[in-house]
Amino acid sequence: MTEPSAATPTASVPSSAVPSWPALSLAEATARLTAPGSPFAMAEVPIRGVPTRIWANAPLTLRDIFVAGRAHGEKTFLVYEDERASFEAFSRATLALAGNLIRGGVRPGDRVAIAMRNLPEWPVAFFAALLAGAVATPLNAWWTGPELDHGFTDSGASVAIVDEERWARIADRRSGYPALTRVLIARAEAAPGTESLTDIIGPVADWGGLPEGRIPAIAIGPDDVATLFYTSGTTGRSKGAIGTHRAGASGVMAHPFSAARAFLRRGEPVPVPDPSAPQKVGLLSIPLFHVTGCFATLVPNLHRGGRLVMMRRWDLARALALIERERCTSAGGVPTIAFQLLDGMAAGTHDLSSLETISYGGAPAPADLVRRLRAAFPNAQPATGWGMTETTATFTHHQGEDYVHRPDSCGPALPVCDAKVMDPEEKPLPPGEVGELWVKGPIVIAGYWNRPDADAAVFRDGWLRTGDLARIDPEGFITIVDRAKDMLIRGGENIYCAEVEGVLYDHPSVVDAAVVGIPHPTLGEEPAAVVAIARGAEASEEELRAFVAARLAAFKVPVRILLHDEILPRNANGKILKGDLKTLF
Repeated sequence: MTEPSAATPTASVPSSAVPSWPALSLAEATARLTAPGSPFAMAEVPIRGVPTRIWANAPLTLRDIFVAGRAHGEKTFLVYEDERASFEAFSRATLALAGNLIRGGVRPGDRVAIAMRNLPEWPVAFFAALLAGAVATPLNAWWTGPELDHGFTDSGASVAIVDEERWARIADRRSGYPALTRVLIARAEAAPGTESLTDIIGPVADWGGLPEGRIPAIAIGPDDVATLFYTSGTTGRSKGAIGTHRAGASGVMAHPFSAARAFLRRGEPVPVPDPSAPQKVGLLSIPLFHVTGCFATLVPNLHRGGRLVMMRRWDLARALALIERERCTSAGGVPTIAFQLLDGMAAGTHDLSSLETISYGGAPAPADLVRRLRAAFPNAQPATGWGMTETTATFTHHQGEDYVHRPDSCGPALPVCDAKVMDPEEKPLPPGEVGELWVKGPIVIAGYWNRPDADAAVFRDGWLRTGDLARIDPEGFITIVDRAKDMLIRGGENIYCAEVEGVLYDHPSVVDAAVVGIPHPTLGEEPAAVVAIARGAEASEEELRAFVAARLAAFKVPVRILLHDEILPRNANGKILKGDLKTLF
């Protein structure tokens, strides 16, 4: 989570300077900030028949976000390598593409798939689809061809906007996508059966010279479907998470609220935003096809006028150079990136003094990380939080002295959201008890695409069962203890063990397989596997890793595979004893 708040201070205040901390309880600070008439005031509306709190002053739709962004005019919005686009130039390119999509037959509710790495064309494609009334459908650019197959066929996307690498992965597979009628390729000449996106919107340098354009006159409501982000299921089959305009737009309030709360908790007045203050500059290294990159970074920066310095992929040396060159005020992503920024600061090769915020989430962070960051970056605020695809990114946010005093917590839920911990019988547990975390709020998805079975499994009267095991202390701070799902997180990427195990079982020499997570100092954990080889058969670790790599994205490939000479140990119910297997590593 790399989006800085408009109220983020330029220097953190040591807790020792405020002996009476906290000056206000969490409830008191929240009550002051959300009082009627305040910027963070709340209202209540029915969402899918359930009374739900919302931010009274939040934009209602992602189209409203686009309109607010265009008001920032000639300020620089997107930076990629040596390319720059102002808010106005970005808006003109977006409107040109939106009009083209409509003339090409896109109608409200159609799915427009976006499969590319972080490029300036990504946010253009995303908002163009939304302005056309379509459902923006980002697909994971790390997926292999077979994985992309499911995204295209399940969503029924009629249009695909891809980069050259993604096109290479699906070119020979396109005939298997019966709903797909158009493919637009970014930064490349048109291939047979495709069109060049550059022919429609031109290169980035020419966006400002495009016609002003008009926003299509299409009815869009806050609870209309806006996005379809894919998240893996425990069976390995990806599920499309249905996001609404309200859910996507609500996130712009999260980080400013958290920053304001930190001031009140310290006993300080909340600064009034200064429109003449220097522009905030965020280093965007998180993939935009993840909700954190999209809704916790792209959308808030567009809304508030922040500059986004885009990285196609994370590279520490390049990141340090960009922070120094662009005077980035925020950076982060997953804890891995925070650890590497510590290394970069220690090396002393670049000026990183502009950083005001270092945010991270998506994977477990060691409790000591916040202390190390405050020591190494005295002018920057470490921040973390918790969210998932199903909560449209940020559900909790944690920074300032609250984070220092509770380094294991991911923070409290946002005021418009509710959280509770439930036992296996779906009964609420008291504060401090560990159980499954259930969440509710305007940012929770409307359901899963064409998956009534999944909806029935996780939704209860507006509540979402997260599958995470957690506890909530008496004041409301949430701590994620473990994951109930058979899943591990490698540097922010979800890896479902069943999917990898299924591929291993496809190997003719494998008769039994189990995937477990093994600790990693910066990535949090990595996948490892134990497999049993059939009698008389042979297979090496290298062969099995290559077998998986040919079928799954690289981050899912086990870093180690141990060969077992007998069937893996199981309990009385036939479940593999993965705890025992972890000790082998």
